[in-house]
Amino acid sequence: MTNPVHFQTPLENQIVKLEPLISTDFEILFSVACDPLIWEQHPNKNRYQREVFQNYFEGALASKGAYLIRDVNTNEVAGCSRYYDHDEVNSGVFIGYTFFARKHWGTGMNPSVKHLMLRHAFECVDSVFFHVGIQNQRSQIAMERLGAEKIREVEVAYYGEPSRINIEYVIHKKS
Repeated sequence: MTNPVHFQTPLENQIVKLEPLISTDFEILFSVACDPLIWEQHPNKNRYQREVFQNYFEGALASKGAYLIRDVNTNEVAGCSRYYDHDEVNSGVFIGYTFFARKHWGTGMNPSVKHLMLRHAFECVDSVFFHVGIQNQRSQIAMERLGAEKIREVEVAYYGEPSRINIEYVIHKKS
């Protein structure tokens, strides 16, 4: 992402608090990510393993757009998400690499995070894109509920991982 610093601003609403991810967040975030069921539909099903998650975490830090997600009421770490691949020329950015502890599934936390991140992104860009693993039905449904438009299937190389087929979605800024 080119000059992503403006994307990694702390964000908060009545459900979640998004804090810029820092290197000392590894252990607390891994304590959430070590659940294999979180990753069962994801293209990289082994992210619950410490060494595989370490690569994910390093990619998150390198993106300079990653957030630690906290439940605003309990301050408990709930997951992670990030901005990546900012394209200044075409006025777009991706949101993704998102995961939540299972206890937060179905609570409205994911759409709450996405709406916060979308609102902030649209201060800087005209289009927000998402990559979703071809077999990740939960995330595909979440994208449709957000109003994202499926635009194509594309091979994506996640940070330090092999390429995999993903569905690319887009949401355009409303005028």
